[in-house]
Amino acid sequence: MNYFLPLFFGFASVAATAQDTTRLSLLFAGDIMGHDSQIASAFDPDTRTYDYHSCFDFMRPYLESADIAIGNLELTLAGPPYKGYPQFSSPDALAATLKQVGFDVLVTANNHSVDRGKNGIQRTINVLDSLGIPHTGTFVDEVSRLNDYPMVITRNGFTLALLNYTYGTNGIPVPRPGMVNLIDTTLIRADIQKAKQIDPDAIIAFLHWGNEYESLPAKTQTQLAEFCLAEGANLVIGSHPHVLQPMEWRKETDQLAVYSLGNFVSGQRKQYTDGGAMAYVELMKIRHRPDSVVTLIDSAGYFLHWVYRTADADKDYFIMPVSRVEEDPASFIKDGSSILAFQQFVNDSRQLYGEHNLNVSEIRSVPPDSVVLYRIHIDISQAYADTTGQSAEILLQDYDFFGTERVSEEQEGSVLAVGNFRDRSRAERLCAQLIEKGGQAKVVRYLNGSRIRE
Repeated sequence: MNYFLPLFFGFASVAATAQDTTRLSLLFAGDIMGHDSQIASAFDPDTRTYDYHSCFDFMRPYLESADIAIGNLELTLAGPPYKGYPQFSSPDALAATLKQVGFDVLVTANNHSVDRGKNGIQRTINVLDSLGIPHTGTFVDEVSRLNDYPMVITRNGFTLALLNYTYGTNGIPVPRPGMVNLIDTTLIRADIQKAKQIDPDAIIAFLHWGNEYESLPAKTQTQLAEFCLAEGANLVIGSHPHVLQPMEWRKETDQLAVYSLGNFVSGQRKQYTDGGAMAYVELMKIRHRPDSVVTLIDSAGYFLHWVYRTADADKDYFIMPVSRVEEDPASFIKDGSSILAFQQFVNDSRQLYGEHNLNVSEIRSVPPDSVVLYRIHIDISQAYADTTGQSAEILLQDYDFFGTERVSEEQEGSVLAVGNFRDRSRAERLCAQLIEKGGQAKVVRYLNGSRIRE
C-alpha cells in the first residue's frame, strides 16, 4: 500500500551530500476497541451484517499516506456472540475494514488478548491470517512464536523488527498451547538480541503498559522505556492508558519514546478518553559507500483525532482528524454538546503535549486523497550483463538499497520494481544509470499503490 507524503516535514540537509538516500514513513495508532455501542452502531438490521467503513473513512488518507501503519487491536475476533467490555469479541468485518482503510500491521498483545480463552486467541490469529494482515504479540503455540518472532517487516529497502508485549491479561491465565507476550525484561532482552541478528534498520517495541486514565507515564513505564532503549530498541510505542501521554524524540541518541497514544476508536466518552493521537515517524537511510550505510530518525510528529458519536437515533461513530475538522466544526459535528467535547479534547491534548513533549510537534497538514510515486521497472525476463561483464544478479543487488519487488506484468513478463520515489527526475536518473550498464528499464507512475498505464 502506500507511501510517504512530502508535505509533512522539511528534511535535513545531510541528504544533500549523501550518495544515496531512501525513506520510510511509519504511522502508529493507539487502542482499537470494540465496545457494545460500537458493535450496535455498525450493525445493519436490513442485511444482518456489520459495516465499519463510515467510522474510519476520514482517517483513510492519513493511514494510506504512510508506508507502514501499525495499530493496537485491543479485542478478539472470537466470533459471536459479539460483545464489548469486559470480554471483547468484535465482528470480523472490523478487521477487514482496518485493512481496507490502510492498516498494514496489527499488534495483539494486550490485557484483552484472552478475553475469549483459547478459541479467542486462535480465531483472532486465523482471521487476521485469512485477511492477509500481518500481526504479532499472540501466537497459536510456542513453535509459531519461535518461527515468527520478532516480526520482520521489509519496505522501501528498510528492514524493521517489531516486538509487542503486554503487562497482563486481566488475571485470566493464558490457555495452552496459545501464547501471549508478557512484559518480562529477561524475555525482552533476549528478543532484542535475536532481532539484532537480522541487522534491522530499526527495532520497534510496542508495549501495552501503564495506569489507565493517567496523563503522565508511571515510573514503571519510564523505567521500561529506558531499558528497551538501552538494550537496542530505536522506537518504543505505548498503549493501554486510554488517554494521551507524552512523546519524546531524543535526538542525541536517535531514539523515540511514545508513552500512550490514547484511544484510536472506542465507546469511551468521558474527558481525555474520547480521542487520541497517531505518531508519525520518518526514517532516513543514507548510503555514502557500499560499506557505509546509516539509518536515523529524520522527523517525528503527531496527528490528533477525536471520536464523534452522533446524538441522533443512529448513534454512529466517526473518527475525526482534528486538523480537518477544527476550521469549521459545525460542518462535521451536528450538535452543540459534541462540539464542546471536541474543543475540550483538542485543548487538553495540546496543553499536555505543549508542556511535556520533547521535539515532537503536531502535524496540522491534511494529506491529499491520492499519492503519486514513481518506480523503476527492470526487465528481468532475460539475463544480461553490464558493460564491465558484471552479472545481472550482482548488478541488481545495488538496487536493494531502495527496495525491490518482483512484479508480473501481462505485457512485459517478469519485472523488478525498484523503490518508491516522490521525484520523477530522481527515478529517471537512476534508471538511466542502469540502462547505461546494459539493463532494460523504464520509469513507471503509480497512483495510490496501483500502476498507471500511460
